[in-house]
Amino acid sequence: MTATVSGSRLTSTVAALADDRFAGRRVGTPGGRAAGRWLAGQLRTIGASVTTDEFPVAGVRELYRTPEFSWSADSAPRRWVHRRDFAEHLVSAGVPGPHTGELALAESDAWRDKWVLAPDLGVSARALTEGAAGLLVPRGIDAAGWMPKMIAGPPVGALPVIAVRAELHEEMTRAGSGTVTASMPLRTVDVIGSNVHGVLREPAAGSAGVLLTAHFDGVGDDPEQRLPAAADNASGVAVVLEAVRLLTPLLPDNVGLAVSLLDGEEAGARGSAHHAPGVRPGTYVINVDGAAQLGDGAAVEAGGPAHDLLAALDQAGRETGVPLRAGAMPSDNRRYAAAGLPAIGIGMGMPGYQTPAETADRVETETLVAATRLVMATVLQLAVHSRGLTALPHKDELQREG
Repeated sequence: MTATVSGSRLTSTVAALADDRFAGRRVGTPGGRAAGRWLAGQLRTIGASVTTDEFPVAGVRELYRTPEFSWSADSAPRRWVHRRDFAEHLVSAGVPGPHTGELALAESDAWRDKWVLAPDLGVSARALTEGAAGLLVPRGIDAAGWMPKMIAGPPVGALPVIAVRAELHEEMTRAGSGTVTASMPLRTVDVIGSNVHGVLREPAAGSAGVLLTAHFDGVGDDPEQRLPAAADNASGVAVVLEAVRLLTPLLPDNVGLAVSLLDGEEAGARGSAHHAPGVRPGTYVINVDGAAQLGDGAAVEAGGPAHDLLAALDQAGRETGVPLRAGAMPSDNRRYAAAGLPAIGIGMGMPGYQTPAETADRVETETLVAATRLVMATVLQLAVHSRGLTALPHKDELQREG
């Protein structure tokens, strides 16, 4: 039986999810909810029985205006670019409007009402006690010069903290003086997330059930800047949708097949934490988080009683020619493994990760196709061990359509 993997359908799904109308797909936003509704429609088109379930997500960081940051030292103030030169620190208290103060070094004696250049957060207690305006701590940038966005982290503190590009931080330290004006319109919000589930077929008694998962949420757009979230994780969603579309007619009737498109992963894998405890024991879970750039191979992390699942994946890698390597996959797969389910996470690169450079054109069609073929071959291997198939489609029958 031939299964034609459609590269054009895969890329169209990525482009659709990265579109302006979904505004970065952050959990609890109109764009995120719209993306969930669109995906529910896609699953119904495939033939799935679709349900959704909501869950609370507390402590999400939200910028409600674009932050400002400028520094002057014996010259006109220089204004710096948000997410290029500075960014919000996740423990920062909010600074609604511009606050101006002198620059102070960590070794300075007086910090009151001053912005303190510090190597890390170790001086927070002193800064709070002495009434500093806030802390400026260094942060690196990615290869394209961006500071990736995050929306979940440790508890918010009582002091403004701004992450400054490391080279700029060093320049300010060398100067040792000047005036800083900064705002950080950052707040913490509690929202509602919504997972989208599709069941293609229920497993027969004593037979295997397979659940394919991928999170569809992103970190959301900035107030004046797009973050398309094409690699993380529109690419993984595209792979899962394509795989279930093609697997349904290939699997024997006794093998169960379902898909969960998860919300709130960027806010602490909240969607999978909500869903995992209710999944049928023994269900094999395959999670795809990033399928944009294969590079030297697919990163794989296994958890729970995953011996059979890993064996199936290893054989699938050999059949499809996709190289596999052990690698950390801190994604929804860990929530399913923690619930006692055999689970693996698969990742194939995220160019532009959580920045404006994470665009659909950077997601490689070849990688999307390779990831789909790998997932399909793994599921078919599991079906063999579930007394379903006596022979698998040959690797050449998992074709690619341009």
